[in-house]
Amino acid sequence: MAEAIKAEQHSAADDAPDIGSISLAASSSTTQTEPLSLSLEERFALVRSVGEECIQEDELRNLLAKKLNPICYDGFEPSGRMHIAQGVMKTINVNKLTSAGCTVKIWIADLFAQLNNKMGGDLNKIHKIGEYLIQIWKAAGMKTDKVEFLWSSNEINSRPDEYWALVMDIARRNTLARIVRCCQIMGRSEQDELTAAQIFYPCMQCADIFFLKADICQLGMDQRKVNVLAREYCDDIKRKNKPIILSHHMLPGLQQGQEKMSKSDPSSSIFMEDEEAEVNVKIKKAYCPPKIVEGNPCLEYIKYIIFPWFHKFEVIRQEENGGNKTYACMEELIPDYESGSLHPADVKPAISKALNAILQPVRDHFKNNKEARELLKTIKAYRVTR
Repeated sequence: MAEAIKAEQHSAADDAPDIGSISLAASSSTTQTEPLSLSLEERFALVRSVGEECIQEDELRNLLAKKLNPICYDGFEPSGRMHIAQGVMKTINVNKLTSAGCTVKIWIADLFAQLNNKMGGDLNKIHKIGEYLIQIWKAAGMKTDKVEFLWSSNEINSRPDEYWALVMDIARRNTLARIVRCCQIMGRSEQDELTAAQIFYPCMQCADIFFLKADICQLGMDQRKVNVLAREYCDDIKRKNKPIILSHHMLPGLQQGQEKMSKSDPSSSIFMEDEEAEVNVKIKKAYCPPKIVEGNPCLEYIKYIIFPWFHKFEVIRQEENGGNKTYACMEELIPDYESGSLHPADVKPAISKALNAILQPVRDHFKNNKEARELLKTIKAYRVTR
């Protein structure tokens, strides 16, 4: 059985593209850098700002005090076009982490996408999507001098004995019910009919954390359960240094009641290479009730994308409607919105203008770079599978 697994992984690795062949190739370094100009508290505040939740803050502070370049694990399943939550928010978060001295290992989970039946399990399509996503991050401004893009098929095949022994140990120490509770990480629910491969998926994702020697797990709140599983595994094997969980906020879809953006529903998401007119139409149609802050996706875009990117939010309007105003933070904006002095008709054009400014370099890249242009054309032709 072990030989069969190795053969399967070898085949997958042979199909995986060489990162160095991508026109916007990432540099890779895990060496200690020169001491940062930031103080410990400044580094802590910068890293902590990435997460909506941190488990545990005291462990994070201790880690940063002891280690100049902690390893931060992030990952993605290549499964379709990239929306701004995955594109812009990840760029913002990665740049914060590397500025604080972290080395960020971004795990391109091609094998996981196949296990989860994304793109119908077609690895060639999955690899194309992986290339496309990397190009977007770099065009968007991700600083990659301390970022490593690692294809799971290549890395697992390079140390198969270590990886699969770890996966098996995690699997045997947990009940089936405990593993099924982690299926949220795949975009599934406990009530879904799961394949055997999908049940194996959480054990593998948990193993990734240790395989990559990660100090920090920086993933979305929807990945929290498997990160907690990793900390529980540390208790099981009596390991003192547990991975710190830094879970970022999940940006909602644009329509009412959509807790998370959906790639299969274009109206719920703004994609990273959407044209200016498409962005304007989507924001114009977005749910944005007057005076209501809770559950308002437009205000979430301002909080989690526009303020972190520009450190301000500019509203342009006629004098009779209050005149132009620049907000420095959400604490300034919310009272005006709740009172009605800031109206959705003011907010939406300002959001569109800011988002289009962020996305323009990505559009330019896919327009002016022939390789990127052909890649996007290929990706758009794929049918997204759940």
